[in-house]
Amino acid sequence: MNNYKITNLRTNKNYFLNQEEKTNFFKKNKLQNYDIINLSELKRIRRNKILDNIALVCFFGAFLLTTILIIEKYY
Repeated sequence: MNNYKITNLRTNKNYFLNQEEKTNFFKKNKLQNYDIINLSELKRIRRNKILDNIALVCFFGAFLLTTILIIEKYY
């Protein structure tokens, strides 16, 4: 279930709602007065960036280790 941060553009008041609460909230309120941020998506993006960095560091480490082993073996 997705979590949302909804900000009133006029008063800058924040609401933290899940999918069902968001649907009920916008039955009563106009959509144009609010800024909607999907917190679940932001969390997933942040986690993917961290995993990409870990994979890149592991690849660089494996490349460096392979290069060192080849140099030691043949020189």
